[in-house]
Parts: sequence; C-alpha cells; structure tokens
Amino acid sequence: MKLDFIPLDKLVVSKANMRYGKKAPDVSDILPTVRSRGVIQPVIVRPNCAPDGFEIVAGSRRFHAAKIVAEERRLAGDTTPEPMPCAILDDGDDAAAIEASMIENMARLDPDEVSQWENFTRLVREGRTVEDIAATFGLPDLTVKRVLALGNLLPAIRDLYRKQRIDAATVRHLTMASKSQQKSWLALAGDENAYLPTGHQLKAWLFGGQSIPVKHALFDVEASGLATIADLFGEDRYAADPQAFWTAQNAAIEARRAAYIEQGWADAIIVPPSDHFSTWEYEKAGKRKGGRVYFDVRASGEVIVHEGYVSGKEARRIAKAEGSQNGTGQKPARPEVTSTMQTYIDLHRHAAVRAALTGHPAIALRLMVAHAIGGSHLWTVKVEPQSTRNDEVRDSLDNSKAEADFDERRRAVLAVLGFSPEEPTVTGGSIETGGDDYGVVGIFHRLLDLPDAVVMEVLAIVIGETLAAGSAAVEAVGIEIGVDMARYWQPDDAFFAVVRDREVLTRIVAEVAGETVAAANRQEKTKTLKRIVRDQLDGTNGRDRRENWVPRWMAFPPAAYTARGGVGTVAAHAKAQAARAVERPRPGDEEPDPGAPGAAMAAPDPHGEADRLAA
Repeated sequence: MKLDFIPLDKLVVSKANMRYGKKAPDVSDILPTVRSRGVIQPVIVRPNCAPDGFEIVAGSRRFHAAKIVAEERRLAGDTTPEPMPCAILDDGDDAAAIEASMIENMARLDPDEVSQWENFTRLVREGRTVEDIAATFGLPDLTVKRVLALGNLLPAIRDLYRKQRIDAATVRHLTMASKSQQKSWLALAGDENAYLPTGHQLKAWLFGGQSIPVKHALFDVEASGLATIADLFGEDRYAADPQAFWTAQNAAIEARRAAYIEQGWADAIIVPPSDHFSTWEYEKAGKRKGGRVYFDVRASGEVIVHEGYVSGKEARRIAKAEGSQNGTGQKPARPEVTSTMQTYIDLHRHAAVRAALTGHPAIALRLMVAHAIGGSHLWTVKVEPQSTRNDEVRDSLDNSKAEADFDERRRAVLAVLGFSPEEPTVTGGSIETGGDDYGVVGIFHRLLDLPDAVVMEVLAIVIGETLAAGSAAVEAVGIEIGVDMARYWQPDDAFFAVVRDREVLTRIVAEVAGETVAAANRQEKTKTLKRIVRDQLDGTNGRDRRENWVPRWMAFPPAAYTARGGVGTVAAHAKAQAARAVERPRPGDEEPDPGAPGAAMAAPDPHGEADRLAA
C-alpha cells in the first residue's frame, strides 16, 4: 500500500466495506474529534472505475464524519477542500479489501453479528479458508465456523435476529432446518394466529416431536450410514430417522447383552423406555452370586448400564442358599433351634429392642434415616423423578440455583456417608466394604459415628430427594420455612416459552410495569407482552428495572392471576392450609380418664422423657 491525500469528492464507500449501506452510519462518537483534529488515521481505499476515483474499503465512518465537517465549514464560508489521508490497496484484491474492512471495524465499533456472518461468508467466496480467517482476526476456528454457519440462513431469518425479534437458541435450531423448513417457519412467523415454535420447541417441530441426539448411539454412526442432521455449529447432531436409529441402537444393545452373558453374568435384561430401573428395589450381587446386568433404555436414546443387581427377594434366597452350604459337600448339620423357636426368639427380642428404643430417640432417628436411604422389605422409598417431557423445562431446572445448591449439599452428604461420588442420589445408596454390601445396617453404623447436626443434614437431603413435586407437603414446608423464590429463581427463556395465555400475560405486565402500560397494550400479541415483561425485568429499552419479581403461582404462598382456577400450586396450598387449620388436642387441655386407653401417655414421667421430647 502507498499513502496519499485524496479529495472527498473522489471517494465513495465500497460495497466490500463492512459498513456499506444506504443509511449513513452513526458517527456521533468520532465527530467531535474530526471537527477539532481532522481525520488522523488514513482510510483504506482502492482504485475504482471512475476517473481518478477511489472506493473506501475500510474507514466509512471517518469518511462520513469528514463529509459532515466539510459541509459545516462550507456553510460557514470556508470553501477550502481538505483532502482525506488514504492508504491505497492494489486494484482487484476483493478478499484483501473485505479483510481490511473487517479488521478496521471489529477493532473499533463492534458490528452486529449478522454483519459478521455476511462478511465472513463473502471472504469464503473470495477463496479464504476457515483457518485463514481465524488467523487473520485472531479467533478460534470454531467461532469462525459458527459465524459462517449462521450466514447460511435465509436473509429474512437473519434480519429477524438482527432486529432481536428471535433469540440465539431459536437461530441455532434453525441452522438445522432445510431451506423449505425455514420458509415454513417464516410463514408461521408472519401469521398472527399461528403457533410459532421457538427454542427447544422448535427442535421438536423440526424433528416431528422426537429428537434423538446421535451422541447416545452405541453403534458407529458413520459406518451405519444413519442420516443425521447437525446444527451448523457442528456441536449437536440428531437422527434424521428415529426409527432407523432405534433399529441400529437395539441391535447394538443386543450385541452388548450377548457379550455380558458370555462374560459369565447370569442374565442381561433390557428395561424399555416405558419402564424405569430403580436401584433401591434391587441389591448388588457379583457374577458368582447370580448378579444380572440391566440396560436402562431412555426415550432420548440414552442407555444406562447397571452391572450386578438382583431383586431383594432373590438376594435373600441367595443368602439363605449360601447359609445352607458348609463347603464340605456333606449334608448340613441340623439347626440348633427349630424355625418356631427362632420365631419365638426373634419376636421377643424385637419387642424388647423397640421398647428400649423409645428411650433413645437419637438412635431411633439414625435407624429411621438408614431405612429411608437403604430401604428394606418393610420400607419402600422412592426418589422424586422430577420428570418432564419438555427439554427446555428440563434444562431450566438443571441450570437453576436451587438445583445447584441442593446438589452441592448432596455431594457433601455422599462423601460423609462414604458413598460413591457417582451415585445420583443419597436415597438408594449403600456402603460397601471389601465388595460386600451392608445395606441398612452399614448405613446405621455410619450414622452412629456422626453428630446430630450432620445426621440432620443427611435427613434434609433424603427428604428433599423423596419430597413429591406439586404436593401439599411442598406448600406446607415452603410456608413454614418462609421460602423466598427470588433467591432461587429468575425468569428464563423456558418460563417465557411456556406462558402463553394473553389474559395472564396482561396481568403480569400490570404487575411488573403498571396498570397504565397493561391497559395500553391489552390488545397486543403475546409476543409483544412478553417483550414488555422482559424489558421491564432487565431494565432495557428505556424501562426501569424490576428486581426480584416472582410470578404469583411460584411464590409462597401462591396465588392466581384470574378467577378461572386450574393452578395446581394454589390448590395444593389450600389443602395444606386446611390441614393446618384443623384443631388438635394438646397435652394438658383436659384431664384424661385413668382407665381409658392411652392414659399412660399423660401419666407423670419420672424420667422427664416427655419434656425432653417436647424440647
């Protein structure tokens, strides 16, 4: 390049310039400097077809600012032209011109993402590779691939994103759509009465309701010839034909099942997506003890393998069979006591232990927690599955602060109990030593070594895992503790995706922005109402930020926005309040009849146990 001073009337903005457009760019930030000092840094130009003319490939904003200043001076009577400092490129090097424009602009006023997509695409057309572009702009290869991917969307979709009418998640899923699907989606976007899928709902719309990530495949996807659809970022791939995926996946599962049996396992059982494998209903057992392998197949295509389990009933039968063998091959010796005598002994010892246990509540608490964790033939405790068919809702929950806080405490409890850190829950876990599973007794002895405060933390995790979602118990506990939902929850994309009722959204607008704003936008589309709520909560587009907002349904206590009913949390809360309002007799309210059943409960307690329990 060579440097020269060129009159303004000999310069035009090149179409290769990143800022090229019919509308003049915003120069308010550099105009004062140009007025006082002129253009100090040269613009980059190249010759064009006009006589002695040049086109600007980098420096459009400086050029427009200089034109404004020149016009101001002309109106003030100064007609002396001030030439523009220019660095002249060789003629015809389009790729170099595009790169120069992008380097200049990306180092100053950040261009919008769509402009980057379009210009990177133009560089590729000029022969630049992804690696070339990444090296030129100091970006990772993956970032350049993402930019180029989004440049392949239909112009109308790019324009919607440029205007912030669709979010990044929607754009990302649209990169997996064919051109015809993109056109169909745009048609829905233009129809006020049509449902427009966005975010994760868009993914389901693209795949006909079932999206199976290829990462869950147990087979070689490339070798199988399975057709896949990938987002153009290259990060996620999905099976284009779910039926073909399951054909190959089931064959792979069968092959692995046969391999396990060949290794000596008693059996390998496939648990279909309609069922669920619950570890707390089984006990661990090695190959030599008849252990089986269970393939827990999920509807998402994921397969979780559980090695070495038998049912509780089988575990007891195996233990009994082992106890009957003395290892000599001879007939086992006659037991010292008969079965009837053993029952007699067991029942009397049981009666004595539970009577004595009433005087040791700390031990009783530990034993109860051990049963809640390990289970028994009398205890069946199930973990709340937190199930949902909506991927976006699932992602929202997994990424929530409440789940993160609970999981942090759960990991601490797993560690203090000596459980594997890979256990998904404390409930259903077990303590193993030397390969032997000690079940409830092992957990009980571990709890005996822990102070009361730690045992209470363990108990809090266990009840948290087994607390039924949507139940009156959740409402009762939330009210009793005084849970502040704003501490654990913030409105996210999933929330806005699932709230669709216009009347409800209008009341939410009134709640966060005021009745005047709600009345003025009462007839607007739900999309507009959601945008108002977002702007108010984020403090954008001129609206004052509203902090710590929680919708009425989620607060403690919950409430409804309309009189139509159908709010589960409100119904559950009413049930909890009704139970709370029931009057219960309290000790000492009336003198008991000494001869009545249970009168001993009100009798004097020489050991002060009742007082201690009450405390």
